[in-house]
Amino acid sequence: MSKKGRILVAMSGGVDSSVAAVMLHEQGYEVIGLTMKTWDYATAGGSSKETGCCSLDSINDARALAVGYGFPHYILDIRNEFGDLVIDNFVDEYLAGRTPNPCVLCNTHIKWEALLKRADKLDCEFIATGHYANIRLQNNGRYVVSKGKDENKDQSYVLWGVSQANLSRTQFPLGSFAKSEIRQMAKDMGQSELAMKSESYEICFVPDNDYRAFLRNKVEDLDEKVGPGNFVLSNGNVVGKHLGYPYYTIGQRKGLKLAFGHPMFVTRILPESNTVMLGTIEELERTSALVRNLNLVKYASINEPFEAITKIRYKDAGAMSSIVQEGGNMKIDFHHAVSGIAPGQSAVFYEGNDLLGGGFLI
Repeated sequence: MSKKGRILVAMSGGVDSSVAAVMLHEQGYEVIGLTMKTWDYATAGGSSKETGCCSLDSINDARALAVGYGFPHYILDIRNEFGDLVIDNFVDEYLAGRTPNPCVLCNTHIKWEALLKRADKLDCEFIATGHYANIRLQNNGRYVVSKGKDENKDQSYVLWGVSQANLSRTQFPLGSFAKSEIRQMAKDMGQSELAMKSESYEICFVPDNDYRAFLRNKVEDLDEKVGPGNFVLSNGNVVGKHLGYPYYTIGQRKGLKLAFGHPMFVTRILPESNTVMLGTIEELERTSALVRNLNLVKYASINEPFEAITKIRYKDAGAMSSIVQEGGNMKIDFHHAVSGIAPGQSAVFYEGNDLLGGGFLI
């Protein structure tokens, strides 16, 4: 074993995880590459060519890179665990009128657990991923995740659920680099094709980025079971018919197929009556929120009001807020009204660049 130790690197076949693996290899770690097969495109109902981290091409790309640099590479099939938790939750959340956050659930309960179990079997002290984030051990003994250098690529938002025990064995080699620097590194490695690989911002298991078709494929006779319902304004007036409440999300403006002369948004979803509430941007705004399944990262508890930046979406700039813990929940009071608070999505709290923690919006 090398002086730096043995490390298991999650390799999707993309430029980020590939460069992360090579970077650690060149730093003197004994690298072992692992590609996780999380879903089966052939049974997902997509019409376009298979792409993304679970495609055969991506697996082959990861293996070819590992072979080229002389370190082992394994494939781990976790389709059953992924389907049982992430995909089933995705469907259940839409049927409950919420908007799911599958990447957070996958990181928290699937990928890290699968990586660490295999790391133990392979006698690896650490695991590493290609996430754009940083991690450090602070004086209070807690491991803190902070934003990556590249604000446009920062992925700390989807890491709020990773436990302290799992963070203690995790490395993020790309945290101090910009995406452009990583692409240049790939070119310098002689991997020009890898350097130019396009990125997908779609949910990995939803073919063609069409979650409505995915739901129809997963839930037998969904349209018959749910059926059309009413679009209703806050004053109770029915203004039209919708296709069924699972096909709409809080904050949605496009695809309503109604004309009001001014923008209208989905403000509430009521599954019990198959009702979709519509309103103006002002009616979409909220000044407070509550999150469940709270996981704290930087501090063990926040029992007094704490000034924090709260992000309610991955690409959200964040809003100043006062947060305080209420048992396993976190109460959020925003300094200014924010729009698009969607139950099921993640609210993530920051102190400067440091991740305080997060939870799922109620």
